[in-house]
Amino acid sequence: MKIGMFSDSYKPYVSGVVKSLELFTRDLRNAGHETVIIAPDYPGVARESGIIRYPSVPAVTNRDFRLAIPLSRRVAQEIQNSSFDIIHVHSPFLLSRTGARWAKKLGVPLVFTFHTLYTEYVHYFPVFPKLVRRITRWYLRRFCNRCDLIISPSEGVKKMIKSYGVSTPITVIATGVEPLADPKQRVGKKLTGNGGDGTSAPGAPTEKILLFVGRLGKEKNIPFLLEAMRHLLDDGLNARLVIIAGGPEEENLKKMAAGLGVESAVTFAGRKPFEQVVQAYREADLFVFGSMTETQGLVILEAMSTGLPVVAVRATGVEDVVDDGRNGYLTATDTAEFAHAIQKVMSNAELYQTMSENALHTASEYSSEKQAQKLVRAYEQILADKGAQNGGTQTGTNQRANKGAQAKRSVSNEQRN
Repeated sequence: MKIGMFSDSYKPYVSGVVKSLELFTRDLRNAGHETVIIAPDYPGVARESGIIRYPSVPAVTNRDFRLAIPLSRRVAQEIQNSSFDIIHVHSPFLLSRTGARWAKKLGVPLVFTFHTLYTEYVHYFPVFPKLVRRITRWYLRRFCNRCDLIISPSEGVKKMIKSYGVSTPITVIATGVEPLADPKQRVGKKLTGNGGDGTSAPGAPTEKILLFVGRLGKEKNIPFLLEAMRHLLDDGLNARLVIIAGGPEEENLKKMAAGLGVESAVTFAGRKPFEQVVQAYREADLFVFGSMTETQGLVILEAMSTGLPVVAVRATGVEDVVDDGRNGYLTATDTAEFAHAIQKVMSNAELYQTMSENALHTASEYSSEKQAQKLVRAYEQILADKGAQNGGTQTGTNQRANKGAQAKRSVSNEQRN
């Protein structure tokens, strides 16, 4: 198969969507399929085989993020020449709408992965949030119902999508991970400095390292973790919260840590390359997660793949991964309860070891190769269904020739759409 992956974000931008694209693209190619990523261009990024980039401009609210300008005869010609069997879009917005138009022009199935709980980001629209939420649900329903298949990262998200009134078939396929390390391979902790700058200090290895990896945005609920740290310190736990993330709330969160009197026990480590994030997983004692806006929580699986137990707030997506009492604990949005769960794991060596082993087992069930195999089966099924709807399947040269002819007629329209 030849798959066109349309996404509004891709490298060098860092996000869960980008990571998902990387893993699935690699594993699909390893399985003998051809994938082409269509994404925004970034300054200084060299052209790569298998990636088509549209011209772009920086987003006003996030200068690191680029907005594609989907008006390019050169790109339209490249897409035409690719003659895709399937188009798979990774958001319901700009480039994915372009991908949807191409799927219609080419007569190929349109697949959409629902990566984000879009209705939970209305805090970025301070005016009329309830109205924005209703409009978002309406828009998502319309976009989903024009697709041939929806990929949901978790069962909880699948139920939520159905609640919008979506009639398109939905299948659950999570973004996979690779085993990153065995707990026995943990090395001396290097992110435990009492100065809060990520450097080591005398006595620091005795600290219990609580790790969060993600983004410093309101939706990630970092204040909850800071308040839980206040409880832990009051209870006498020698702990440090290491936050590997960047984002718009950084200064506010640092001020909050100071106000709570926990700044000396919190390290804001900033953004890190993935190799350093992996090292942080290996060095930590526990992964903590307060977000309630996840479709899956990929970082939780990454942490588990190093044998880290998890304490997280019970929420959609997270519940599919964290098995309460087995590989970690799920709590209500109560900082005292959350802190108690951390204490419970950290104070019982036998429980910790069992949860660590179970975390590794959970991660192995979500291997990227297994998830890619599920995706291939979903592609094959939707191609068969599409062929049956059209009165029979076309394969090989004839199919590509027909799609190529359709694409040629549509290239000149690309500028007007």
